[in-house]
Amino acid sequence: MPDPFQILGLPEQFDLDEADIRRAYLARVAAIHPDLASGDESQGESAELNRARESLSNPETRANLLLALRGGPSREADKSLPPAFLMEIMDKREAIEAALDSGNPSEREKWTKWGTEQRAQYNDRVRSQFAALGSPPGADALKTIRITLNEWRYFERLLEQLGSATPKER
Repeated sequence: MPDPFQILGLPEQFDLDEADIRRAYLARVAAIHPDLASGDESQGESAELNRARESLSNPETRANLLLALRGGPSREADKSLPPAFLMEIMDKREAIEAALDSGNPSEREKWTKWGTEQRAQYNDRVRSQFAALGSPPGADALKTIRITLNEWRYFERLLEQLGSATPKER
């Protein structure tokens, strides 16, 4: 995939405001409007702009793209996780499932709040890790970001799986 930062003309950085992403996207969409560009060219560029906007609007995806641009390992190449992380996630999963099975709406609210807080913490961790990268970035720092992103992905999958499941579906 072409570089979404270049496609939208945005700086290659983790800290991007959603409003800036939207403004850049709309400006590019306006520039390829069918009245200004040929139909086939416009459709291809429009799809590319949509993919770029979606990629940069998701902080986790944006971090993975940025890590790749900095020469860091991909999630396919490095699946490292901190020690005991999987046990912690399994414990959380069991607690969430028990809470959802109870049918108590306040339990769902409690875990939704927890999930929102966790997502914000991963966002903050990754932001500070990218901010601390040297030039050129060191391999150890890139590896640390990869591990954090692996954790984040695992956490997001947990929330996706549990968020859509009802007690009968599990």
